[in-house]
Amino acid sequence: MRFFLSVSCFILTFAAAAAAPVIEPPLPMEKAFRMEARRDGPDIALRWQLEDGYYLYREYLSATGDDGKPVEMSTPPGVIKDDPGFGSTEVYYGTATATLVAPTAGMLKVTYQGCQDGGLCYPPTTVDIDPATLAQAMDPAADGPVSPAGPQSQAAFPLVSKAAAEPVDRPGIRISDQSANGVVGSLLDRGGVLFLIAGFLGLGVLLAFTPCVFPMYPILAATLSREGESLSAGRGFALSLTYVLSLAAAFSLFGVVAAWWGQSFQVALQSTTATLVVAAIFMALALSSFGLFELQLPSFLRNRVAPARGSGGSLASSAALGFSSALVIGPCVTAPLAGALLYIAQTGDVVLGATALFALGVGKGIPLILMGTFGSGLLPRAGQWMERVRQVFGFLFLATAVWLADGLLPAGTGLLFWSVLAITFAVFIGAFDQMRPEAGGAARLAKSAGLLAGLYGVLLAIGAFSGATDPLKPLAPIAAARSDTTTAKKIIKDSFQSAASAAELSSLLKADANGASSLVYFTADWCVTCRVIERSVLSDATVANALEGVRLISVDLSKITEANRSLMKELQVIGPPTMLFLDAGNNEVQASRLVGDITTQAVAASAASLKESL
Repeated sequence: MRFFLSVSCFILTFAAAAAAPVIEPPLPMEKAFRMEARRDGPDIALRWQLEDGYYLYREYLSATGDDGKPVEMSTPPGVIKDDPGFGSTEVYYGTATATLVAPTAGMLKVTYQGCQDGGLCYPPTTVDIDPATLAQAMDPAADGPVSPAGPQSQAAFPLVSKAAAEPVDRPGIRISDQSANGVVGSLLDRGGVLFLIAGFLGLGVLLAFTPCVFPMYPILAATLSREGESLSAGRGFALSLTYVLSLAAAFSLFGVVAAWWGQSFQVALQSTTATLVVAAIFMALALSSFGLFELQLPSFLRNRVAPARGSGGSLASSAALGFSSALVIGPCVTAPLAGALLYIAQTGDVVLGATALFALGVGKGIPLILMGTFGSGLLPRAGQWMERVRQVFGFLFLATAVWLADGLLPAGTGLLFWSVLAITFAVFIGAFDQMRPEAGGAARLAKSAGLLAGLYGVLLAIGAFSGATDPLKPLAPIAAARSDTTTAKKIIKDSFQSAASAAELSSLLKADANGASSLVYFTADWCVTCRVIERSVLSDATVANALEGVRLISVDLSKITEANRSLMKELQVIGPPTMLFLDAGNNEVQASRLVGDITTQAVAASAASLKESL
């Protein structure tokens, strides 16, 4: 009863948040706070033109010189506001002005921070200003310079030049409107917060059948099977719902941490060490399913859970399992995930970003809830079949471990593991056992499935020794060798020109005087998905043909530096793998960006869109 009460409260809270008044989608910071600068004698006058519904903090206006020392800044009084984040503080609406008092020669760094009224707060922003490029500020109604410390309505300054306000090293790329707004921004523009939540819920359902989410099914099924004869539809619903809500909560939490912590968190999740640890966990689950040992909670936790076993112990275990399972899907970068992380990092709106990630996690878990509720009647009850079911789950856990580790293994080695797994499964279900004449239809179907699994295992072994890397196409190298056509084209790592900063990328993009379309590929040695893409996608002849004539540039993020971090921020890239498709004018082609588990078909489609734009 306590569990269902908690779930009801959660649903009501979620619905209340969704039904809350819709806040206007936030503007980009440079549009919400338009900064201007002019010289005023020995001083420098600054002005910010603020959009309606936005305000700037007086307390957080500051400036420093080239040496990092503070520059004296004079500001007029503001309006007292009871801010939910900073308490009672002075802010500016409409227009804000400031004076830098006789700064020394050299570049200046001006920092400011503002918020959307009733909405998000932007992170502090720093703008570089070169005093040598600024003209003198003049009052249109007088003959002399105007002091911006006077009435704000008298200030009239042109916008500061891009050369002074923007970093010098910019790649010269115009990202598409879709990439600039991101998934979150696009959904907010279309229908507000409620539409955003519904959209991420639907995207989660679509992602529920991708390889990243596949490991969740055997984990939950194994949890349900332990209930034995006591498992009912209601019990299955409670266990699966607890699992999914915990998974979604952890997924949302990890996403927020990743957005605020930056690439360091993503490096940790996608690193070789993390992948091997998760694969080892699934190996342990598999061996436990085969009866080699029994996985149990530590005794101090087991003793606390055991007394409440009948009323909630399994729910607590299911919640813990769901929370930890988020580590498996956490490293899988997808377009919705990247969009939510980017939105949090850019706007600082943790609540809305976390809500979107939570909805995405719940969407991924909806099929799991359906399986737990309506599939409980399909699970066999206690007996010999129950032991067989546990062993089947053991093979599923082994398959997950091989799938996770495949990207770390040398080319072809993964196919050998798949071959061993398929042949072992064939032996396990009796493919090579002598069948009794009186055997029923189920036994004969099992034997047929075993023989097919064994045959597939043999084909995988042949493919591994022939140079194949794709388990779904084990004989592809043999078929290519027997073909009368010339050697198939393929893209390798050396096919890409390398750029490590905005300046290097800009130089490569300008290298061709006639202009050429480009593919900019963000990758890293620690990115397991990138290895799979480079081995199975870029090496495909279809991709090579689709990208023929396209300039290939890679940005290596193996080591995160200030230069490539700045480039990622400039191009709205949350992490590897990410592909940007640029036309001859270095404009990103609309709806062509690829993020995460990139397929051959996706690259070919984006390349086709690129060539159509020329």
